[in-house]
Amino acid sequence: MNRRTQLLDEELERAEERLKVATEKMEEASQNCDESERVRKVMENRSFQDEERANQVEGQLKEAQMLAEEADRKYDEVARKLAMVEADLERAEERAEAGENKIVELEEELRVVGNNLKSLEVSEEKALQREDSYEEQIRTLAARLKEAETRAEFAERSVQKLQKEVDRLEDDLVHEKERYKAISEELDATFAELSGY
Repeated sequence: MNRRTQLLDEELERAEERLKVATEKMEEASQNCDESERVRKVMENRSFQDEERANQVEGQLKEAQMLAEEADRKYDEVARKLAMVEADLERAEERAEAGENKIVELEEELRVVGNNLKSLEVSEEKALQREDSYEEQIRTLAARLKEAETRAEFAERSVQKLQKEVDRLEDDLVHEKERYKAISEELDATFAELSGY
């Protein structure tokens, strides 16, 4: 019985030792469980936050897609405008080249006109000199004209006087012709009478 009791005591000690070990493992497992629960909650929070961020990112993605589509549309429009501007630029360059050629022609014409202008200035100076000479001649001729008009007025008055004299002489001539006619008729009559005797 003693030996059996001793064996039972030893077995009890081993059982208590196992119980102690089991209890420690259970406490450790409990702590691990608590830690796992805490980690689970943290992971759930993180998962929830990740889901919210995913939803937010999804919204941002949709917005970014819309912005990308808008950007593509704007790019197409800008590309079309760029093509139009390039075409306008090409036409403008052609017009500019034509304008430069025209400028060269106009510069040549301007040079010719400048030479002509110089010639005209010389001609104008000569014309001014001739104009001065002509004005002097005009003043001289005007004076001579005035003198001639005065002489003409005097001559006209003289002509009027002479015309009156001519009219008077014509009247006298007519009167003398009538007298001559009367005398001739009287002489003819007298001659006829003398011839009749």
